[in-house]
Amino acid sequence: MRLRSIFILIIFILLIGTPFLGVFYYKFDPALLAKLSFYVDLANPYMRIIRIEEGLRKEEVADTIANKLNWGKKEENAFLNAHLAMSTTNDEGYYFPKTYLIYQDETPSVVQATMFDEFSKQVQTIKKPKSKIINQDTILRIASIIQREAASKNDMNLISGIIWNRIWSGMKLQIDATLQYAKGSEEKGWWAEVNPEDRKIKSPYNTYLYPGLPPSAIANPGLSAIAAAYNPQKTSCLFYLHDKNREIHCAKTYEGHKKNIEIYLK
Repeated sequence: MRLRSIFILIIFILLIGTPFLGVFYYKFDPALLAKLSFYVDLANPYMRIIRIEEGLRKEEVADTIANKLNWGKKEENAFLNAHLAMSTTNDEGYYFPKTYLIYQDETPSVVQATMFDEFSKQVQTIKKPKSKIINQDTILRIASIIQREAASKNDMNLISGIIWNRIWSGMKLQIDATLQYAKGSEEKGWWAEVNPEDRKIKSPYNTYLYPGLPPSAIANPGLSAIAAAYNPQKTSCLFYLHDKNREIHCAKTYEGHKKNIEIYLK
């Protein structure tokens, strides 16, 4: 059935041959859509399949789209700054990651609006706790950290629980992914490895130096990370690490965390 649907899609695009929907989405397996990209480009030069991976910064999202749509710096900057027309101060986190089918000549503002609309649609599908009303911006900041810190989807609810525990206890988050965001650049890499000296960086995104959440999301999380932010796992842990096999280990105390470091990282 899946192969039949794929062939129907290719034939449909081949027959149409001209733009027909502005920006159009097709709910196929993302991996299969990515493999089809070359053939779709041949079948209809007006359309491009663009896969936006989970956990990218908005600059990485812009670069991915620019490469597929042959944008120059002017269009790329227009994409990154389209939110200013809506009086939004920071739009990091709202570029929903998925596979899109987009017109080759689509405008940056329409592409951005399309991704934001997809974010709104997807968030509405998440089961949220009825007992608590949590600000979406807060959820998105936590979800972006979860996305960057988790080794897999299996870790996400536990990491969410630990982040919420730190917030509720008044503890500094002290999360490396926020340091990576603070020091990231196109020249040195958006997600460069952190070192102890980075903990002195004077940035509101430095959660080693400043308490509370960073002022915005640090990446664009997928649906699993957003759902985990809404639904943290109940845990008494405040610390966690991943071993060499990317298995997570948590601890209730710093002493317990140090023991985990000795056991799993040395």
